[in-house]
Amino acid sequence: MRASCRLAADTLDYIEPFVQPGVNTLKLNDLCHKFILEHGAIPSPLNYHGFPKSICISPNQVICHGIPKRKVVLKSGDIVNLDVTVFLNGFHGDTNRTFFVGEVASHAKKLVDVTYQCMWRGIEQVRPSGRIGDIGAAITLLAHSHNYSVVEDYCGHGIGREFHEDPQVVHFGQAGTGHEMKAGMTFTIEPMINVGKKECKVLKDKWTVETYDNSLSAQFEHTILVTDVGYEVLTLGTRERELNVNPTTSSHLS
Repeated sequence: MRASCRLAADTLDYIEPFVQPGVNTLKLNDLCHKFILEHGAIPSPLNYHGFPKSICISPNQVICHGIPKRKVVLKSGDIVNLDVTVFLNGFHGDTNRTFFVGEVASHAKKLVDVTYQCMWRGIEQVRPSGRIGDIGAAITLLAHSHNYSVVEDYCGHGIGREFHEDPQVVHFGQAGTGHEMKAGMTFTIEPMINVGKKECKVLKDKWTVETYDNSLSAQFEHTILVTDVGYEVLTLGTRERELNVNPTTSSHLS
């Protein structure tokens, strides 16, 4: 799990310089596909239940599961989420980040920053004997304090030898409820936060999910290991490792 998760994080580090105005999302997909193969792994999403590409790319109002396409060209001012999962030596590693494209408006930067904080606020709830509801309650409290909504139709998930396993990790809910966390569990925390309402719609391609009101949406994701005393984040990127945010407090993120 550590090896597969590190490669997923390394893939996002690798692709970041290419996320520029004028690039089409298929090009980003192809670069990630090549990088993953060159490191002895395969992209988990490719052909998963029919998904046609190697990563998900979701700009602006797209919440998740965006299909990379040549005709989708990024422009300055966009925000875009890249979601990478790799399968290496029998295990999956899953992570995503929302990137700025060129010069981004302050309201979009705030959404992305708060979404990142929401992910970490959820991560901080992970501990043996804790409940999955603790994660969602913490995320919702922070998001709502900024008048943002939390997507409820999609959630995090257990991960390991299978891409998606139990438990489901919802990003809303009540503290003290839900599945009990136990040492050795691995799952993702990946809140999707909207400027507008929480409702969403699936496009005709049967994959791409957008905000129903076409408002901006952002997302971040890490794969988490429950340890005997708390948690370990398995998908830290280079900057997070340099900041020593594992474990973390929220002070440097606010």
